[in-house]
Amino acid sequence: MLLEYFVWGAWYVTMGTYLLNSLDVGAAQVGSAYANLSIAAILSPIFIGLIADRFFSAQKVLATLHVLGGISLYLISLADNFQDFWWLILLYTLLYMPTISLVNSISFSQMDEPDKEFPLIRVFGTLGWIIAGLWVGFMEWETSHLTFQIAAACSIALAVLCLFLPNTPPNGQKKSLASILGLDALVLFRDRSFIVFFLSSIIICIPLAFYYSFANPFLNDIGFENAAGKMTLGQVSEFLFLLLMPFAFRKFGLKKVMLVGMLAWAVRYLMFAFADGSENNWMLYTAIVLHGICYDFFFVSGQIYIDKKAEKSFRNAAQGLITFATYGVGMLIGSYVSGWVTQRFTVAVGPAGYDWQSIWMVPATIALVTAVLFILLFKEKTVDAPTQ
Repeated sequence: MLLEYFVWGAWYVTMGTYLLNSLDVGAAQVGSAYANLSIAAILSPIFIGLIADRFFSAQKVLATLHVLGGISLYLISLADNFQDFWWLILLYTLLYMPTISLVNSISFSQMDEPDKEFPLIRVFGTLGWIIAGLWVGFMEWETSHLTFQIAAACSIALAVLCLFLPNTPPNGQKKSLASILGLDALVLFRDRSFIVFFLSSIIICIPLAFYYSFANPFLNDIGFENAAGKMTLGQVSEFLFLLLMPFAFRKFGLKKVMLVGMLAWAVRYLMFAFADGSENNWMLYTAIVLHGICYDFFFVSGQIYIDKKAEKSFRNAAQGLITFATYGVGMLIGSYVSGWVTQRFTVAVGPAGYDWQSIWMVPATIALVTAVLFILLFKEKTVDAPTQ
């Protein structure tokens, strides 16, 4: 789990900075590069459900994907033009995204009590992401092709490790495309509040895409030292606020917790917009640390809401549907929107030539409008607090 997320974290956070500085592309191209991950997220469940789960042992598929992924990452590090880079990133993300589900499947198959045991394993994924960010930041590799080579080496090492993982044979069950995409859960759309939640989840992914695509280039542009390393404070925050979730549910209820999550996105981007140089570093640190509230209080709350809302017979389908909508459709739209907006505010200010204040006001406004509509339109009965 640690290596799985180290591979991802080593290149993902700083890819925008690398593209803007080393391949000399525009912001629109950065957005389209990040959109590839969402394309892969849409196609990944199809691969897992129709092929991997039915015909092959999970650990063997995982090893194969990471070997091919490592080769792809190395080729990415050698790409000297954006066209080659874009196609290689698409290839790599198509190889990588299925591995997340496979790692989880292998983990669950070895556990007697997944509810209690899995979080203790999954936390090492967050640790791997943090280590990757600290390493890249400390070595000052944010504009270097070495991030992809480090990820490539780790991917190959992980492939070897996969061969020694416990055997997890295929289940042989035939699944329909409708069930894989979560279409069995469409019955939930009879409820107006669920429609509001579903659309809010997609729209709030637009501000999320702004952060993933352009936070690191922004921080480097304004001279925030060791940006990649300091951005790992967001993952630390994510872990800590996850521990506070049960208390927050009991104290404030589902709707208020989710609303706070959306408002936190607006506050974070307002701080980015009005932070100007080293005198306001506290605003930058606060914006980074808010990641825990932004992510946990909305996305994790949403997963809990789905779990409570859906009947047991289609609960997994409902979770799959919301994942497809957010990390697939929502992030795909957000990646292109963030690239277009950033490109739109290209001006002769700052080394990278972007009017960052105007750029960050866009996702702040989107998050604020979404929060207002959510509080007015989302009418939901009390949802029980999750148990620890």
